[in-house]
Amino acid sequence: MMCLMAAVMEGPLADLSAWKTDECSIAKAMDLVGTRSAILILREAYYGTRRFDGFAARVGITPAAAAAQLRKLTEAGLLEKRPYREEGKRTRHEYVLTPMGRDLLPAVLALMQWGDAYLQPGPPPLQLVEAATGAPVRVEVRSATGKKIELDELGVRVNEDYLRTRRRR
Repeated sequence: MMCLMAAVMEGPLADLSAWKTDECSIAKAMDLVGTRSAILILREAYYGTRRFDGFAARVGITPAAAAAQLRKLTEAGLLEKRPYREEGKRTRHEYVLTPMGRDLLPAVLALMQWGDAYLQPGPPPLQLVEAATGAPVRVEVRSATGKKIELDELGVRVNEDYLRTRRRR
């Protein structure tokens, strides 16, 4: 017999058919970064890639696809264009992570960790470690008290601040 584990849907959310997911933050995030090339461009930004040619080459996409994704991520505020100029050449732009882009790091690392666990045929190709100590790094769901939270311990409730804001509109 299979054990079904799910988040604890609280209050009006308990009846899944009684509410809509129109304002789902997951859907909004996927609209922005839900393509392979968008996530891989972010991966490269985390690894230190800054220049257009580097993104296109390391992600393995055409210059047109790289330009479209970099424009989308820049317009959304995850990357920022900064001018640079090599001696004797015209001014060009590099792409650097903004605070918004850096805040997405745990989600990207969680995808990597999941891929390492379920999609690699053997040991993963890379290890995440604390640079100063070499201690392994993992992405986990934890409460503000530091307790690790499993799926069946996760409560989902309506955010009263969200409701108040919607009422004011």
